[in-house]
Amino acid sequence: MGKKYRVSMFGSYYRGLNLLSELLIGEISEKVTVVGVATDDPKATFISADKRVWQYPHTDYEEVMVAELAKENGIDCFTGRVNEDAFYEVIDGWKPDICVMATFGQRIKDRLINTPPLGFYNMHPCIDDSWPSKYVGGNPFDALKRDGKTYCTIAFHSVDLGFDTGPLLGMSGKIAMPKEATVTDMHKATSYEAAQLASREMQKIFAKHEAASS
Repeated sequence: MGKKYRVSMFGSYYRGLNLLSELLIGEISEKVTVVGVATDDPKATFISADKRVWQYPHTDYEEVMVAELAKENGIDCFTGRVNEDAFYEVIDGWKPDICVMATFGQRIKDRLINTPPLGFYNMHPCIDDSWPSKYVGGNPFDALKRDGKTYCTIAFHSVDLGFDTGPLLGMSGKIAMPKEATVTDMHKATSYEAAQLASREMQKIFAKHEAASS
C-alpha cells in the first residue's frame, strides 16, 4: 500500500456525515487517514445557524451525528471557532495534507487555507450553468427552489477568501429537485453524491501529486 494522505474534514449535517463515512469506509479509505474533524455546534452564535440549514426543523441527533461518528472512530473533534490561535494549534497537531468542507458554518481564512499542502476544498450546491455560481451563500437550496429549478448539482472547488468562489475542480451529475422537496430533503438527497464527488476529486489530487513527485 502506498502513502496514506492525512485528511481533516470540516463538516456537519448529512453532507458532513456522508463525507466522513466515505473517508472511513469508502473506496478512498484505503488512501486516507482522517486526522481530525471540525463540525458545527448549532447553538453557537458564530455559525449563523439562523441563515443556514439549522434554521429548519431537525433532531438533536442530527446536530451531533458527525461528532459522534468521529468519536466512535477515535478521531479528534473540534466544535469551536476555527479562525483563532487555539484551533491553529489543534490543526497544526493534526498535520493534514488536505482539508475538505461539507456543510460548515464558518468562513475559512488565509491561515487555514494555507495550512494543508494539497489544498483546502469545499462542496457547494448550485446549478451547472456557470462558475462562480449565482447560488453562493449559506442556503443555496432555498435560492434554487425560489428560482424554480428542477435539478441541482454539487460543485467541488478550492477555497479562497471569497464566498464559494474558488477555482472549480469538479461537478456532480444533475440531481432532481422535486417541487415539494424541502431544503432539508435536498440536503439528504444530495449528500451521498457529494461524498462520491469529493472522493473522486481527492483521488485525482493525490494522483497528480504522486505524478509530480515521481
